[in-house]
Amino acid sequence: MTLWRIRATVADRPGFLSVLTASLALRGVNILTVQVHTTEAGAVDDFLVDAPAELTADDLVAAVERGRGRNCWVARSEAQGLADQPTRALGLASRLVRDPDALGEALLSLLSADSVTWRPVVSGPAGSGHGAETMRLPDPYGGSFEVLRTAPSFTPAEYARAQALVDLAGAVARQAADRVTLVLPDGAELAVRTAVPDDLPAVLAMHGRCSARSLHRRFPARGAASPDRLRRLLSPAHGVTLLASTGGVDGEPERVVAMANLAAEGVLAELALLVEDGWQRRGLGAALLRRLVGYATRAGYAALLAHTGADNVGMLRILDRLYRPGAIDRDGNLLTVTVPLHDRRAAVLPAAETPAGAEA
Repeated sequence: MTLWRIRATVADRPGFLSVLTASLALRGVNILTVQVHTTEAGAVDDFLVDAPAELTADDLVAAVERGRGRNCWVARSEAQGLADQPTRALGLASRLVRDPDALGEALLSLLSADSVTWRPVVSGPAGSGHGAETMRLPDPYGGSFEVLRTAPSFTPAEYARAQALVDLAGAVARQAADRVTLVLPDGAELAVRTAVPDDLPAVLAMHGRCSARSLHRRFPARGAASPDRLRRLLSPAHGVTLLASTGGVDGEPERVVAMANLAAEGVLAELALLVEDGWQRRGLGAALLRRLVGYATRAGYAALLAHTGADNVGMLRILDRLYRPGAIDRDGNLLTVTVPLHDRRAAVLPAAETPAGAEA
């Protein structure tokens, strides 16, 4: 078995790919995998083939050209080339989730590049983008990566794949940056971080430990939330969800004890909070709401809305201490509290000043 990689451009019209593959078949070349990259110049077809041992690179180029292919590039390949490209990309993504600092190495592998070099931030036209032999991508931690490959030429599809990998590394970096250690007035320490969909089992477990009274105050209309709704809350389309948890170090399982949600629509953002009963009246709810208010202020929302029961005195006191509400609308026992954000700075509520009667 002699493995080769062949890349060639063909007219992006029906039948032209079959002409090229037929020409290769006449020389006894077996096509193992094929990827198609759409470009303005035509379809760039990338083949991994098994060719008879007597065929040379020049023979393969000649076969491609007889099959109406152009700009042909041919190179010997190793057995690793048999790996499925989507599986390979998913493997690199999995590695980045575990080690975001490996982005440069992941790009090198994904693009089969000659080199990947980190450089300071490059502004202007020379920023992100790609040419025939050079690709520039932003580093989520700052600076940029310059990727070089003499052949074959980079395609828009490869640039899109590389950009997706960079976006993933950026998301992991942001999640890590959002993780902080919160020290409550009584000395208890908790980790606060952005939620992800995989947190659903831990959040369901927390809901199972909450009293009916606490759940009703968080979900006044239903008194609880379905798994589907919780899954949506963990990854809002616009906004953020924060989790506070204990454990998660030295093999100790992580235990989520509070969830704070900020879901935005237009210029308004709705906030909500649920704290496990044993962690209420300890300053945790106020600390989480303060972070949400800061997020909403930086994001430029005009106002916050909070829907809560009229008997949830603790939540109302926390909101009043963070920002004095601009309006409170009542529908039976349900209150809608509006907190204007325009022309204001995020207020800081020291944990020691948490109202003694706060239950959220």
